[in-house]
Amino acid sequence: MPTLINDAEPASFDAEALYGKLLAQVRAGIDGVQDAAIVGIHSGGAWLAERLAHDLGLPARLGFIDVSFYRDDFARKGLHPDVKPTRIEFNVDGATIVLVDDVLYTGRTVRAAINVLFDYGRPQRIMLAALADRGGRELPVAADFVGAHAQLAPGRSLALARDTNGQLSLTIEDDNA
Repeated sequence: MPTLINDAEPASFDAEALYGKLLAQVRAGIDGVQDAAIVGIHSGGAWLAERLAHDLGLPARLGFIDVSFYRDDFARKGLHPDVKPTRIEFNVDGATIVLVDDVLYTGRTVRAAINVLFDYGRPQRIMLAALADRGGRELPVAADFVGAHAQLAPGRSLALARDTNGQLSLTIEDDNA
């Protein structure tokens, strides 16, 4: 059962423990899958994907996606100032892809990431992994693997950070979007 995060608790959480739960779920979920790959959504999902690929022994099957040009709010919000390159250097056709995001919220980022994946080929299956699921879906998207569920007050968001040693931290912040 995933951990529950809410505003009544401290503003910082043990992201490393949540990562351990997520890793165990993904490991079990892809056990026996021959053509598994891990693809992270920049930036937090990319950090998690790097760790997952390393811990699951899939470093050659690791990719990264930046959804900046695929977002349905691109015209309204404009281009994010820190666009990263999409890098998928393996054959997507027929692969089972674990798509990794740090915080699942409306589902719009995941929808954009799936559009990017299909530009690279037709995977057999896409499974979604998220460190935290905060609800509030606007699209019919659900994670297959979740470290924690979050209940946040309006105007609050979860933020994943990574320090210089690669340690993860998850905090509740005021939403500036």
